[in-house]
Amino acid sequence: MANKQNNRNRNNNENMTVEEAGRKGGEATSKNHDRDFYEEIGRKGGEATSKNHGHEFYQEIGRKGGEATAENHGEEFYEEIGRKGGEATSEKHDDDFYEEIGRKGGEARSKQRSNNSNGNQNRRNNNNN
Repeated sequence: MANKQNNRNRNNNENMTVEEAGRKGGEATSKNHDRDFYEEIGRKGGEATSKNHGHEFYQEIGRKGGEATAENHGEEFYEEIGRKGGEATSEKHDDDFYEEIGRKGGEARSKQRSNNSNGNQNRRNNNNN
C-alpha cells in the first residue's frame, strides 16, 4: 500500500516526487517572470473565479479566513493592524475628512437612537392595549 502511494507521488522522472517537481518548476518560473506576470495571472484567476462563483462563495471564504486568522492571532495582532490602519488613514486624509466621518457617524447614531425610542414607544403602546 505504501509503495502504491509512493509511486503516485513520483513523476515520470522516477527520481523526484510531484511536490519536488512542482517546487522546482515554481522556482524556475519565478526566475523567468516579473511581478507583472504574477499580477496578470492573479487577475485572470480572480476573473475566472468570479464568473464561476456567486456572492455566497466570497462570504464563505471570508468567514473561514476570518476564523482562521482569529485562531492564529491574539489581541495584540488586532491592536497592531488597527494602529497601522489608523496611521495609514491619517497620512492620506486631513481634518475635513475626520469632521465629515464624525458628522456622518453622529447622524447615524442619532437616527439609531430615534428608531430605538420609537420602537420602545410602540411596544409600550402595544402592551397597554
